Amino acid sequence: MNTKDKGFATKLVHAGDQPDAFGSAVTPIYQTSTFSFKSAAHGADLFAGKAAGYIYTRVANPTLKALEDKLAELENGFGAVVLASGMAAVTTAYIALLKQGDHMISSSAVYGPSRAVMESIFADFGVESTFVDTSRIENIVEAIQPQTKMLYLETPANPTMELTDLAAACQVAKANNIITVVDNTFSSPYLQKPLDLGADVVLHSLTKFINGHADVVGGALVAKEEELYKRLHKTMVLMGGNMDPHQAYMVSRGVKTLSLRVDKAQESAGKIALWLEKHPQISWVNYPGLASFPQRELALRQMRGFGTMMSFGVKGGLEAGITLMNNVTLALLAVSLGGVETLIQHPASMTHAGISPAARQEAGITDDMVRFSVGIEDVDDIIADLDQALAKVAEFNKLAVN
Repeated sequence: MNTKDKGFATKLVHAGDQPDAFGSAVTPIYQTSTFSFKSAAHGADLFAGKAAGYIYTRVANPTLKALEDKLAELENGFGAVVLASGMAAVTTAYIALLKQGDHMISSSAVYGPSRAVMESIFADFGVESTFVDTSRIENIVEAIQPQTKMLYLETPANPTMELTDLAAACQVAKANNIITVVDNTFSSPYLQKPLDLGADVVLHSLTKFINGHADVVGGALVAKEEELYKRLHKTMVLMGGNMDPHQAYMVSRGVKTLSLRVDKAQESAGKIALWLEKHPQISWVNYPGLASFPQRELALRQMRGFGTMMSFGVKGGLEAGITLMNNVTLALLAVSLGGVETLIQHPASMTHAGISPAARQEAGITDDMVRFSVGIEDVDDIIADLDQALAKVAEFNKLAVN
């Protein structure tokens, strides 16, 4: 089915489908490492790129190709590469697009390992990086050096929820011949399309919203143009970071309900954020849908919705936050996000523990911050769970004062 002119939900279900000779309703799992050739000449033509087909699953596989085509269409890109994990996607982008002596500018509030791998492993190979508050475009301009080759953005930022004006940032990058890579994990292509706003490459941890069921890990890179796609694909093939066919099947199954899941959880997130904002044990709430959120107008301009992620501060600091997390019974105390289940975690000691305390403070990742990923449970049950846990926080704070 040609889905180019179809709606987003239709694309979720049908884009990229590659039915087999038996008329399977879904693309089968081609759980094979290698593919046979019709003849020696056929094999030679495949290796030379003169014939279409498959050679070896590290290079390409029909199950992977179906998912890649779907993701490319959802993001309005030329082509996609699916990988074994979100961090495989991050490192593949770094390796493919940066070399010794190059410089990268990145959002300071970014997924912890994305920053840690750059400041440790890639720094050892001679790649320099500067992490700035990219919500202020002037910070990007000031950080540009003659050797700057990449602008790496994450918006909404993990875990502060801070937004970067993608159109403005990409315009600055293009004017300076800099490739823009956007981690779109927090929004998914359902809520935000960075390539349409000027980005060159979109990155996803497929583990999160796109798969949505906390049962598989995966990553993806979607390139706007063919030349960048070829660079990313070549690097993936040579480095061996490909996704497994069964992984691809699971993600292809999960993504079909993306819009339904996000709509449900997003509606609940708005109600929960409003409730938290009024709670006496909560000092602040960062959620793009709140009237108090400083960048709400930007969210309305570049996002289709406000999402299901938020962060908030618990009065009483770190120990009070630990009390909250130790007393929730519905929300799972776990990292990751974007699944059907509600998750709660403490960034400073968990997902962003690999970043120095000074860097965390500079990025706005405070010790009292709790990150909350809203699932699809009944919203009244999620609020009741938070309410009883925050009652324990009130008891803790009362004892601390006395």
